[in-house]
Amino acid sequence: MLTSMHLLLLVLVLPFGGSLVAAFLPTHARNAAALLAGLVGFLGTLIVALLYSKASVGAVTLHVPWLPSLGLEFSLRLDGLSWLFAVMVYGIGMLVALYARYYMAEEDPVPRFFSFLLAFMGAMAGVVLSGNLIQIVFFWELTSLFSFLLIGYWHQNAAARDGARMALTVTATGGLCLFVGVMLLGHIVGSYDLDVVLASGKMIAEDPLYVPALILILIGAFTKSAQFPFHFWLPHAMAAPTPVSAYLHSATMVKAGVFLLTRLWPALAGTDVWFYIVVPVGLATLVIGAFAAIFQQDLKGLLAYSTISHLGLITLLLGLGSPLAAVAAIFHTINHATFKASLFMAAGIIDHETGTRDLRKLSGLYPFMPVTARLAMVAAAAMAGVPLLNGFLSKEMFFAEAAADHTGSLLDDSLPYFATLAGIFSVAYSLRFILGAFFGPPPTDLPHTPHEPPHWMRFPIEVLVLICIVVGVAPSFTIGPMLASAARAAIDTDLPAYSLSLWHGFNLALAMSVVAIIGGVLLYARLRNYLDSGIEGPPLMRRLKGQRIFENVLVTVSWRWARALERWFGTRRLQPQLRSMIALTLLGGFLPFALHGWVPAGPMPLTPIDPAFALVWAVGATCSLAAAYKAKYHRFAALVLVGAVGLITCITFVWMSAPDLAVTQLLVEVVTTVLLLLGLRWLPKRMEPQEGEHTPLNVAVRRRLDLALAVLVGVGLSTLSYLVMTRPLPESVSRFFVERAYTEGGGTNIVNVILVDFRGFDTQGEIAVLCIVALTVFALLRRFRPAQETIDTPEQQRLQNAYDEAEPERKVGDTLSDYLFVPRIIMHWMFPVVCVLAVYLFMRGHDLPGGGFAAGVTLSIAFVMQYIASGTRWVEDHLRVLPLRWMGVGLLLSVGTGIGAWAFGFPFLTSHHQYLALPVIGKIPLATALLFDLGVFALVVGATVLILIALAHQSLRSRREEAPREASPMVETRRESRTTAGGL
Repeated sequence: MLTSMHLLLLVLVLPFGGSLVAAFLPTHARNAAALLAGLVGFLGTLIVALLYSKASVGAVTLHVPWLPSLGLEFSLRLDGLSWLFAVMVYGIGMLVALYARYYMAEEDPVPRFFSFLLAFMGAMAGVVLSGNLIQIVFFWELTSLFSFLLIGYWHQNAAARDGARMALTVTATGGLCLFVGVMLLGHIVGSYDLDVVLASGKMIAEDPLYVPALILILIGAFTKSAQFPFHFWLPHAMAAPTPVSAYLHSATMVKAGVFLLTRLWPALAGTDVWFYIVVPVGLATLVIGAFAAIFQQDLKGLLAYSTISHLGLITLLLGLGSPLAAVAAIFHTINHATFKASLFMAAGIIDHETGTRDLRKLSGLYPFMPVTARLAMVAAAAMAGVPLLNGFLSKEMFFAEAAADHTGSLLDDSLPYFATLAGIFSVAYSLRFILGAFFGPPPTDLPHTPHEPPHWMRFPIEVLVLICIVVGVAPSFTIGPMLASAARAAIDTDLPAYSLSLWHGFNLALAMSVVAIIGGVLLYARLRNYLDSGIEGPPLMRRLKGQRIFENVLVTVSWRWARALERWFGTRRLQPQLRSMIALTLLGGFLPFALHGWVPAGPMPLTPIDPAFALVWAVGATCSLAAAYKAKYHRFAALVLVGAVGLITCITFVWMSAPDLAVTQLLVEVVTTVLLLLGLRWLPKRMEPQEGEHTPLNVAVRRRLDLALAVLVGVGLSTLSYLVMTRPLPESVSRFFVERAYTEGGGTNIVNVILVDFRGFDTQGEIAVLCIVALTVFALLRRFRPAQETIDTPEQQRLQNAYDEAEPERKVGDTLSDYLFVPRIIMHWMFPVVCVLAVYLFMRGHDLPGGGFAAGVTLSIAFVMQYIASGTRWVEDHLRVLPLRWMGVGLLLSVGTGIGAWAFGFPFLTSHHQYLALPVIGKIPLATALLFDLGVFALVVGATVLILIALAHQSLRSRREEAPREASPMVETRRESRTTAGGL
């Protein structure tokens, strides 16, 4: 039996699961992908509808511990406000999916489109359903990421790439501001839980951090909802496919900002600072957007600027600070979603069936597509605020609130005039949309002959237009209860008195509506000739190009300022960068002692030095100094010496009774040494300066500086170690783990229990970083070209190749003269042995030295041996190496193990252990941490082998230079690299 909490979790997970499934559909599975997206939207709407009875009277919540010690948890919260937005997200998403099925071309990779669309739907649902401020920011940034992918879906189009980059830059920057503001807000309240924050409005307003927190949060909301002066990115997002525009402009993305303002209204609104920031921004956005919309020549551009204007209207209402204005803002948010989605779809149909959206080419389409024209006329009338449609009701409430007295200031007194002016503009651009596209002389020279679209492509518009009419005619019976529950949840006080009746008598709001309608008609008639002249852009604002300003800002930041910083601090050489980094680290470590002082010694005596151990470390110190001396010109010798230092470290772990660390250290030394050797093969030679050659004067100074820095760091770390070891810790950390490793972690290997249980979250982050590093190395080396002097085949291999060419019939391995024949056979035989050793280390890791990391490195050594013995082509012809799949499985296992704890009401990555009785064998210990360790094992294998493949394929790439053109080895090498390393 699914409870409300299970349904709430399901409604969030559903679109992400659908996105994952859509990503694996065949490229041209348009019907299957559309059906999947529509089904996800339908099920999401259905589940949310089932939760209405509980969300309307309270809040359906789900709290799953995440990091309880830091006060963080995964929290979902569905009340009247979030319910209303969730219905818009899933309901309109379902209609957009149906519309996109007919809009998208067959040659497009449609499953990828629906995968992005579903992921974006899930991110937006996460924003409206989150019950935690940090969680809201997380999903907020996901909406920026997936909107970037959707806007740039047609990436072959430069406008799409530019629009996507602009949208991501602006909204992601605002997201960073929002994150800082949320951190300040949580600091003020002492909690990030949304219920606690919403109940702490008075405390927040009285805190000194209120103003900076408010400004940062408002920047995040303004950038996302395209408020002035951040509005310029939204028109450029029109390069996206029309289904994306319809979805982003109606129910998602831009509505995230106004949702955040509405959500945090009880906590942040009601102050003068709120009024004098939010109201001017909303007012400027309302008027500028409406004015610019009139003069657009592109249908989607007109609708984009009208969206900006309506978002400004909603923001203005929220800025007024009165409960009735908040109710009006919520009501207009709903109405705007319906008529704007239908208008964008109508514009997409016009573009789809005629081949253009340019109003200078369109006219007289009514006889060719009468049904679409009628639907668009109703939606445009709703946008203009014509009576008996939903837009009229919310605009009446807006006019009434604009005319009400709030602060008695000049700004407050001027609001009715600006509101009426914006109403006039909205009527004018609505008339331009309808009359410019559907009426006038018959169209000529259109790319396609206009006609009605398929019925199911028009069906979503019919549903939305029907909602506009039904809500406009009978608001109290349709939207009334839902609006009341949303408003009650948003303002967190008693509902103000308001009426959704169609007739309120002759009042100021009605007079403002009449003036707006008549004035809009007259304004359009007055501007008709100017608009038909084909001039692009609004007068007075034609030279203010948002894209140009944005690019100038980017150039200033990335070219002038960044170049200046690069000139001052940058260098192309690695050594100065390392010198600066280490110097800053040394300074950071020294400052606490300089500021607070230090006592040279503590009360605890040092352990006597064992002569044998001192001798071992003397050898290690000698090897490290020799490696530093040889590093620049004798890399191979330096690498051997560094390996010796690693072995000394391994012996140290054994000496200190840390066999687990010793095993891991030894295995890591083997793998890293081999990988570094493979990398050395492709580095250019570095020669000593010849006699008489000019040598920079500061070489000696730099070497002395490096020596001094190394000595200071060494002395500093030694001193720090000495100070720690001579002072007792307030509480023994090691004792804590020793006492609880078996009772709470189910294992006797304390190191492994710490990694997979007590500090599992840290390990999860570390393996994620390892995954990113491996992918980065592979991506860099795919484009890497070896230095010219490293292209030649090594002498031993060259002799072997000549011998093979002399006897072409002989198979490799038939004679003992083959290059590395005996080591090759031994390494082949060792492969299954090393694999068994890896399994052995993995299975015993929870109780004895071993574990997933050590086992993963061990199995990687097995693959390394095969590459060394037989070369890249032989290995990849005989072994199925799929590192990306290993890495993906590892991440899924580790994260899945952590999420599994939630099903039993425990925090993320909480492990469970018990004894399992097996026939014959008897009782064996079993812990869920074993699955997490298996994920670590798989990811370590995949990451190491991926780096190995990236290095090994350099040998194929180098031989390509000598291959004849007709053999086309470049294509073969790239194809082999892609299939082998990708493994997908």
